[in-house]
Amino acid sequence: MAIPRVVIVGRPNVGKSSVLNWLAGLRLAIVEDQPGVTRDRVDYLMEYEERFFELVDTGGIGIQDEDKLTQHIEEQIQMAIDSAAVILFVVDARDGLVTLDEEVARRLRHLDIPVLCVANKADDKKFDDQAAEFYRLGRGQITPISTKQNRNRSVLLNLILERLPPAEAADSEAAEEPEMKVAIVGRRNVGKSTFVNTLAQAKRMIVSEIPGTTRDSVDVRFELDGKSFVAIDTPGIRRPQSRGASIDFYGFHRAQRSIRRADLVLLFLDATERISKVDKQLCDYISQNYKPCILVVNKWDLVMKTMPTEKWVRYLHDSFRTMRYAPIAFITGLTGKNVKALINHGQTLFKQSRTRISTGQFNRLLREAIGKTPPPIHQNRRPKIYYGTQVGMQPPTLVLFCSDPQAISPQYQRYLLGAVRDQFHFEEVPIKLYLRKRQQSDERDELAVVEGRQVATHEFVDEPFEDFDDLGDQAQDREIEAN
Repeated sequence: MAIPRVVIVGRPNVGKSSVLNWLAGLRLAIVEDQPGVTRDRVDYLMEYEERFFELVDTGGIGIQDEDKLTQHIEEQIQMAIDSAAVILFVVDARDGLVTLDEEVARRLRHLDIPVLCVANKADDKKFDDQAAEFYRLGRGQITPISTKQNRNRSVLLNLILERLPPAEAADSEAAEEPEMKVAIVGRRNVGKSTFVNTLAQAKRMIVSEIPGTTRDSVDVRFELDGKSFVAIDTPGIRRPQSRGASIDFYGFHRAQRSIRRADLVLLFLDATERISKVDKQLCDYISQNYKPCILVVNKWDLVMKTMPTEKWVRYLHDSFRTMRYAPIAFITGLTGKNVKALINHGQTLFKQSRTRISTGQFNRLLREAIGKTPPPIHQNRRPKIYYGTQVGMQPPTLVLFCSDPQAISPQYQRYLLGAVRDQFHFEEVPIKLYLRKRQQSDERDELAVVEGRQVATHEFVDEPFEDFDDLGDQAQDREIEAN
């Protein structure tokens, strides 16, 4: 299962960032008494009552940004809404119902997910009657809260938990081997529709030498070796300055949406052309959404006699540095050469993204990796990693509990992820890694939830956590002696 996302939306200056900080118990998002401070999404992995979910803060809906970033802010908001399992619709209990609140409600009206209407700034009960006017928005129960007075935090969190997808249902879905959705993306005229027709063994898509023939995202179901898949053919992407027509604009956003809902992305490249800025932008977008990806070099028959594959591999690794783990396929979509092998490899990546490792396995690996290379010293102290666990799939999502998350450098995080890739079945898929500070109450004999069951924390590893501490202390002693 993917970790469910709880997305906070509302008009500007109703306290969305304050709600995120208040629920998380940390100052994560900037809070200012003026609209438009939040522009990009702010994510936080939350654990409450033994459930993990992501809190997502968004910019104010309906704001006209002074730096002309309104379109960017709207894109980020829509991406968050599209990925949400639960929406927190935040309104201002002091200001009462305003026109922009009604516009936000209209935007959320057709969503097929739970929406909680949260009346912020209700510092005491006298504001509860005033908040009743928000029932006109048609969102049902209104939950009055106050981030300043810490009012109704547990009430809101319990309401969120009631509306999250059941963990048991998510596990049963994982066992059912769902149908894989494959998004096929790339620049114009790289052969995406030809590839889809080859897969479907029919002229399902219009194919033409004229760039931009496909103008919408189209789902095509096909079978291979008795298994059914869905191929999502997307419009060819143009450079931003070339997206003048509304068809190109909406085509670009449909391609992005197809990437977000796909289980696997095939990034098509033309073997006869150089990597472009658009290709790199697509690669970054795929990486930001943690989607398994295969870099597909199409029309290989045109250059295979003059271009060694090793040269193209080096070229791709140099061009797409954020996706060095992604496999590379050389195909000819028109004739079907290597197409079946490509889909089979895609199925392997799909399975990798749905793999779950036990907490015991993960912590044995951690102990071994830390023993070989302890975390570097930060501000005269060596940070300690106590234990870790996998909390989600698609993408594989890992959490490390440590003494100081800020002290674990990005380079050391990459080292640990490399060790995970080497030992487990995550060789070619993106991995999400979260660092969390271990709470003082989290002692050895306290209970924690691992994969839906309660276990004592000393079950996480074969030996007590103090082994991790000792490894770090011994390495620090050696370093001090050497100096």
